[in-house]
Amino acid sequence: MEPVTIGLIGIVGLLLIILMLRLPVGFALGIVGFIGFAIITNMRAAYGMVGSEIWNVFSSYGLTVIPLFILMGQICFYSGVNERLYKAAYAWMGHIRGGVAMATVLACAGFAAICGSNTATAATMSTVALPEMKKFRYNPVLSTGAVASGATLGVVIPPSVVLIIIGLQTGESIGRLFLGGVLPGLLLCILFLLTITLMCRMNPDWGPSGPRLSFKQKLLTLPGSVEMIALFILVMGGLFAGFFTPTEAGAAGSALASVISIVSGKLTFKKYVSAVSDTIKVSCMIMVIIVGAVIFGKFLAVTRLPFEVADFVSTLPIPSTVIILLVCVIYVIGGMVMDALALLLITIPIFFPMVSAMGYDPVWFGVLVTVVTSMGAITPPVGVNTFIVASMAEDVAMDRVFLGVTWFMGAYAVMVAILMAIPQTVTFLPGLMG
Repeated sequence: MEPVTIGLIGIVGLLLIILMLRLPVGFALGIVGFIGFAIITNMRAAYGMVGSEIWNVFSSYGLTVIPLFILMGQICFYSGVNERLYKAAYAWMGHIRGGVAMATVLACAGFAAICGSNTATAATMSTVALPEMKKFRYNPVLSTGAVASGATLGVVIPPSVVLIIIGLQTGESIGRLFLGGVLPGLLLCILFLLTITLMCRMNPDWGPSGPRLSFKQKLLTLPGSVEMIALFILVMGGLFAGFFTPTEAGAAGSALASVISIVSGKLTFKKYVSAVSDTIKVSCMIMVIIVGAVIFGKFLAVTRLPFEVADFVSTLPIPSTVIILLVCVIYVIGGMVMDALALLLITIPIFFPMVSAMGYDPVWFGVLVTVVTSMGAITPPVGVNTFIVASMAEDVAMDRVFLGVTWFMGAYAVMVAILMAIPQTVTFLPGLMG
């Protein structure tokens, strides 16, 4: 049997079957990769590959960036940064029709900038925002849709765990990927705000306006956003200026978050221990997935499937733009049935060589697929963010949550169109970095 055929069977057959058995993604990738590698080479070579790759992964200095950024987000969560961010956004936006939902999206964007995870943003913002919107009689379609969709900004706005893993997989600079995600993340946030405006214009009773606060009251809420602004400037400013490597930026951000939280009295020793414990759990889960992805990637390499796909696509008599759109469609469909991180780990080794061969900027492609796959967090049937929000809003049916996020799909479509038409949206800031 040809190696390419074995590769296709491994992906389409064995891997999907194992995933449907609900085996953790990291183990599924590792098992398929090991079996496939052993079939193409031999068992002794497969054992040697697994041993060396596990050592290479866990001894990699670059991976230390993951727990450091996760720790920064966990410290901010346990010290209540999300609540202070929401109060500040609500004070300035709450009096507008749909303003509480807009404040929720802005708070999600702010928390995403220091958290890097959409699921963490969904869980933390749901506890704060949903009760407030219920109090002001917001329609559940708008309230749950705003929280679930706004939380996906945690994947796009740096620091992003997904962008870190794309950088580790492709060898691209994590700092450049972070800078590439800044403008698209902000634009996507603005598109979400415009979507809420449209929803409230078409359905005026969905988002009643809240009380208008005095200018003095608004100013008093601004210190609640200082921590987020200081952390974002430290991390992204340090990366942009070349003061930090990504790992050093994560360490500096975690240290500043700890100092701010301890000095403000918002972080007790018990909460700090909980933040460290959660960081260890999440980091271990991601490390196992990365190990499995590396083993799976070695299997794909010996099948030469990624290179065969790249060669085949380069000879197709169709514009490269159409090929990129087809790749986006694959990611959207894949995101409906698979976790976004797992989907990226499986497909990046296949699509990245193909896109590079067509001459596209790798940072642009990394940000593009991050935006597209983040839709998977709110699309049925997996839609992890929608399930998190639905679990927090126990009196709201799942179909209402999915109806709410459907309104925001248009914002994603516009964002992808902007990235395709104006690649400088991604490449501008990394270009300034050199």
